[in-house]
Amino acid sequence: MKKIYPLSNDTWDNEEIEAIQEVIESRRFTMGQKTKEFEEKFVKYFGSKYAVMVNSGSSANLIAVASLIYSGRLNKGDEVIVPAVSWSTTYFPLFQYGLKLKFVDIDLETLNLDLTKVEKAITKKTKAIFTVNLLGNPNDFEKLSKICNDNDLILIEDNCEALGAKYNNKYTGTFGDIGTFSTFYSHHICTMEGGVALTNDEELYHYMLSIRAHGWTRDLPANSKLFKKSSNSFYESFNFILPGYNLRPLEMEAAIGIKQIKKIEKIIKTRRKNADYFVEIFKDNKNISIQKEIGESSWFGFAVMLKNELKGQRDKVIKFLTENGIEVRPIVAGNFTRNTVIRYFDYEISGELKIADYIHENGFFVGNHSNLIKKVIILFFEKITKFK
Repeated sequence: MKKIYPLSNDTWDNEEIEAIQEVIESRRFTMGQKTKEFEEKFVKYFGSKYAVMVNSGSSANLIAVASLIYSGRLNKGDEVIVPAVSWSTTYFPLFQYGLKLKFVDIDLETLNLDLTKVEKAITKKTKAIFTVNLLGNPNDFEKLSKICNDNDLILIEDNCEALGAKYNNKYTGTFGDIGTFSTFYSHHICTMEGGVALTNDEELYHYMLSIRAHGWTRDLPANSKLFKKSSNSFYESFNFILPGYNLRPLEMEAAIGIKQIKKIEKIIKTRRKNADYFVEIFKDNKNISIQKEIGESSWFGFAVMLKNELKGQRDKVIKFLTENGIEVRPIVAGNFTRNTVIRYFDYEISGELKIADYIHENGFFVGNHSNLIKKVIILFFEKITKFK
């Protein structure tokens, strides 16, 4: 069936193609000056101090957690609170570094961490909260930051779905000790594959620079407190100090990103305009509830929770929508504790995950685009309201 309402759209034009061609002609394909330029423009746009571009948002989460481990701010066995609904690579780095995950339920309206339940979940072993701005929707950072400050907790912010969102006129992804972003194809800006970690902490920045590229010293500045580099550039080219990875981006991705940054304001404005119409048309629907916006969401997509007459009929609804050219996806990974991979984790569930279960069984999302899509929103509304 032809997709009449796909999940995402293409935000490229000739500028991005020309940027790729420029890199091809330069013959410098791996991380270089374009990457540095992209990072500089990224921090300037979002008002942070340091950016590390990597090959995916998942890798951004990985270097974020790794930097907190190697800097001694987190240690194996420490407890990290996470929302029960998120993408897999919010959780995997925590498992991979021997941290204990404590799953907390989400709020039915915002789809973010239920902060009342977060407060009840905190113990002496809790050292961090890894929050997620789900589907572009900010957390209540006034409350969340107070919880972290009152309990001396590290705040990590998975902002991979929320580039351009704001809370109290401050960009999400800049509230935590580290914030992570994705620039994968279906996200707000697209660099093919790609991700970014933002921080205001110079030490964590230097750890992430090293971890990104093999754990070597080559990319560290001469004045880094992380390691005192010698003046021997030959030796420092292959000098390893951390168990790092190869998570470097391509210069093509960075070159595309430089062009995409210029479009962020327009992209977010359009997505919010689409959302205004989506919210208006669905606000009084008796069989569907939608996500409640906190602050200024960048509306990655539109969440749909089936209720009343449609509750328990998700499989039939999805089949019907798909047959009518409307592409749908689960709300991220639903209740992640219901995935088989959980058997490998050291984890605990705080209280019950009733809302996560409800989302797991009755939730899905449709796409938002960076161009106006009123016609397909109407199509979706007409189809789902006629479903029997």
